Amino acid sequence: MIKIYGMPTCPYCDYIYEQIKGREDEFEYINIGENIRNMGAFTRMRDTSPVFDHCKAIGDVGIPAFVFEDGRISIDPADAGLIEYGSAAACSIEDHKVGRKGC
Repeated sequence: MIKIYGMPTCPYCDYIYEQIKGREDEFEYINIGENIRNMGAFTRMRDTSPVFDHCKAIGDVGIPAFVFEDGRISIDPADAGLIEYGSAAACSIEDHKVGRKGC
């Protein structure tokens, strides 16, 4: 099972969440804003993994973040077989604002 760290207020995370609905046997979505335990787990991971070095350098949070069963961490949705927000296969920001399904 792939763990995904994200927040519903993040359009990138929201886009990923829509893709995994109904696929709870494959993905576990962890809302880091839901409670301090989730936030703490994410920040410990972010503070110790070099995967997040570029995110931190440019002031990004680093979500959505994907943790695979083997412990590997990625910030690339394609590694989890998902489509990244803003890619050619994704919806536009306008699609997202008007509530287009999957955006």
